[in-house]
Amino acid sequence: MPVDRELDAAAITDPVLRAAYRRCRALNAEHGRTYYLATRLLSPERRPAVHALYGFARWADDILDEVHDGRTPARRAAELERVATALADGLATGASPHPVVAAVVDTARRYGIPHAHFHDFLASMRMDLTVTDYPDRAALSRYVHGSAAVIGLQVLPVLGTRVPQEEAEPAAAALGVAFQLTNFLRDVGEDLDRGRVYLPADELAAFGVDRDLLGWARRTGRTEPRLRRALAHQVALTRAVYREAAPGVAMLEPRSRLCVDTAFRLYGRILDLIEQADHDIVSRRVVVSRRGRLAVALPAFARAALATTA
Repeated sequence: MPVDRELDAAAITDPVLRAAYRRCRALNAEHGRTYYLATRLLSPERRPAVHALYGFARWADDILDEVHDGRTPARRAAELERVATALADGLATGASPHPVVAAVVDTARRYGIPHAHFHDFLASMRMDLTVTDYPDRAALSRYVHGSAAVIGLQVLPVLGTRVPQEEAEPAAAALGVAFQLTNFLRDVGEDLDRGRVYLPADELAAFGVDRDLLGWARRTGRTEPRLRRALAHQVALTRAVYREAAPGVAMLEPRSRLCVDTAFRLYGRILDLIEQADHDIVSRRVVVSRRGRLAVALPAFARAALATTA
């Protein structure tokens, strides 16, 4: 099985840990199609660690995003605190009975990932329990630091760099933010259904847009010029973050560049599709088609194969 070859390449031999990493890989394959496709371009020994980091983030995120499953806010808060406690115990002892935590703790140890990155991530997840909108970019940035920037910083030691790691960290954090901001635009309608708006209120207000207008567009399936202009502005701001992150790709180890460059292109394609839809995205979610994903990924797979056999 491919997963066993990856675990062998990473020298993960303990049966319990192997099962834990398999669980995280399954979470990545099921929920992160774009991200998972890009990880296939990593050298095999790096993939389990990326799957572990994704699996942990997805596990925590799902507690907060499944708001229509009958769980009360208090129950979701309690579940998140159990995640936080399990992680803290795992990081302190180096092991955990929970498979997702076991894998991420092992990854943190192997790659020397600072524990503060996980604590910052959980701080942002806690915000989702009570915060439903953000008055300005500064407020949103505090959330995005923990929900996205630190994900880029967690993954960076796994990818490896050809420059001192600290030199690549700003770009890695920016790329995590760029991906998150892209998700906010793609998922604006679904987030409204959860009672949340991840677009700065003051920037929307500059175009005459507020939560009520967003709700109207979601309910009716219609849009109007103020909303289109506001969303076009958000796309432009997000593209600026991609430009900030772009120099970081060349700072990575050569084999890892293919993975990150592919993810960079695939997520950027979401912005292209938003523009092609004339920013009519509140009532529908744009998705990069399987053909579109393969059109970006297949040339990278070919380059990876050549690099492996060279």
